[in-house]
Amino acid sequence: MELGEYARLDATGLAGLIRSRAVSSKEAVELALKASEALNPQLNAIIHPRYERALEEAESAGAGDAPFAGVPIVLKDLGAPMAGEPYYAGTTFLRKMNYVSQSDSYLTARLRRAGFVVIGRTNCPEMGTNITTEPLSYGPTRNPWNSSHSPGGSSGGSAAAVSAGIVPVAHGNDGGGSIRIPASCCGLVGLKPSRGRVSAGPAAGDSWAGSAIDNSLARSVRDAAAMLDVLAGYEPGDPYTAPPPSRPFSSEVGKPTGRLRIGFLDHPALNGFGADPDCSAAVRSAARTLEGLGHLVEEAHPAAMEREGFQQRFLTVVTGSIAAEIDRWSGVLGRRVEPEELEPDNATFYRMGAGVTASEYLRAVQWLHDYRIRMAEFWHRDGFDVLLSPTIAKPPPELGYLSDPEHGQARIPEYQQFTAQFNVTGQPAVSLPMALSSSGLPIGVQLVAAYGREDLLIRLASQLEEAGAFVTDSPGIFAGSSL
Repeated sequence: MELGEYARLDATGLAGLIRSRAVSSKEAVELALKASEALNPQLNAIIHPRYERALEEAESAGAGDAPFAGVPIVLKDLGAPMAGEPYYAGTTFLRKMNYVSQSDSYLTARLRRAGFVVIGRTNCPEMGTNITTEPLSYGPTRNPWNSSHSPGGSSGGSAAAVSAGIVPVAHGNDGGGSIRIPASCCGLVGLKPSRGRVSAGPAAGDSWAGSAIDNSLARSVRDAAAMLDVLAGYEPGDPYTAPPPSRPFSSEVGKPTGRLRIGFLDHPALNGFGADPDCSAAVRSAARTLEGLGHLVEEAHPAAMEREGFQQRFLTVVTGSIAAEIDRWSGVLGRRVEPEELEPDNATFYRMGAGVTASEYLRAVQWLHDYRIRMAEFWHRDGFDVLLSPTIAKPPPELGYLSDPEHGQARIPEYQQFTAQFNVTGQPAVSLPMALSSSGLPIGVQLVAAYGREDLLIRLASQLEEAGAFVTDSPGIFAGSSL
């Protein structure tokens, strides 16, 4: 197989070729390593390569009947720890100590059982607290579509690796948009599952009061669905779990949706933020496409999205969680992690979170619970099946804009207008690559369904994919080009 052919395959397609012995698992991994060695110096996507181990594991990976036997993958360096291997969570303090994970997560174990071969871990912002991937510990990851722009965050390294054709699919997680935002920035499919669908164990019951969850960055809807089949399900000790699907998520691909009632929002719902013309046009174009497919589409959105106070309460939960996580690391390392060891934004978050009382934290959680109830009215009272919106409020920013130590955090709301709400509500949401900006950068549109309805999102997303609505251009930095 030539590298150009490999770079255009999704994980499902590559797994099929390995299963039929048209290509060996070792060949597939060798092609992934060739692409990484050529492109990673330009992208800075993979920060912990494990190339020799991957080649060793590839020798036997394709021998079994696992669904993705021999398929190369990368893991984000936040979540999905691997026993005996480096894990830094984007931090300088763990890197300086050369911290090594003591055990696999349940998620890592599931990926291994599925037959994936991990070729490395990917870059992420420190502790996943930014929507760009520019940590001080490893420097910025660059967007394959334009290397002066951000690939998004916090799963930016994973998104860049998939978009550039290094691997067909990658692990990511999403606490406020961290799968969907990089998917939007890099022209990929990014599905955030329902709360409790994927276990955070055994190290944690949940994260950010249940707002964060894992899945993947993918090139196709069928891969996003198949990855969810691999990762979803209860594990011992989980505090809650999403209702199990009636059949595998991958079986929903291509199934009819029926006529859906879809509301669309093409601008930020909060006062003080204007609509970006490219993002607004992408939503309206998607709305016309959906209407042409027979759905009832109208301009409408949950009234609760206009409710002031959401960001303040979510920040209370996030900063309190960050403070607790840093204190946990102090216990693991046997010494106090000082605020001075953190990047400036996280040092501020730590101080804020350490000052949050238990009653303040629980009041914020209760306010967000009421917010979930109000948001759910759009689906359960008003009768909508799906909400359509931009994934982010502007095209991918230039590197440095959101990581600026003085202004970066204040600029994040310019972009993060449509994603974090659905982390709090726990609803499934997917970003689809359906437009390019006037400057040629990817723009994702987001679809959101009611809690537990990933099946509906997968059906609708695959309908759009089959209709040819996805952008099929390749980025400038791409393994499918001549290397």
